[in-house]
Amino acid sequence: MLSWVALLPVLNAARADVGTLPDIDQVPAADVVAPVSLPPTAARTQPSPAVAASSSPKPSKKPPKSPATSTPATATATATTKPATTTEDGWTVTTGGDGLKTYVRSFSVEGGQAVVKMTSAGVVSLVTATPADGYAVEKTQSSPTDMAVYFNETNHSFIIHAIWWNDAPFAEVSEIGS
Repeated sequence: MLSWVALLPVLNAARADVGTLPDIDQVPAADVVAPVSLPPTAARTQPSPAVAASSSPKPSKKPPKSPATSTPATATATATTKPATTTEDGWTVTTGGDGLKTYVRSFSVEGGQAVVKMTSAGVVSLVTATPADGYAVEKTQSSPTDMAVYFNETNHSFIIHAIWWNDAPFAEVSEIGS
């Protein structure tokens, strides 16, 4: 516990201003697209006499014409509202219709970048982890509420430790070795 308090300035400094996730309101929503009615088939034009003489005889039956009327689209678009987005202690928070909060945060360290997601149900997960050149990434998860992401090079590691603690997300960034 004392180490977490001591590392709070490091955690606050680890906030990545570059490469952060976009605000959920900036992500375009998928629109509902109704089926499109095609126009009726255009009337065929007769070929010129020169073309008609050089082409093979055409069939005696003409294809049936399409009806000029079309059926109106009956798809009903339902209005969707975007979940409200807030920021709590560096975490981007959205609340779903079921009341479940989702917390997302991007971390950038010398060893790489990681995006961590937590839910108010206490589940911690890794969204992405991209190691920097010369580093390897490793994830460990001892329980659904406790996960660590390691960016390792020989004798040197950066660790992002994320847990669900006291009904809130908590993350600690550490560096070991040199």
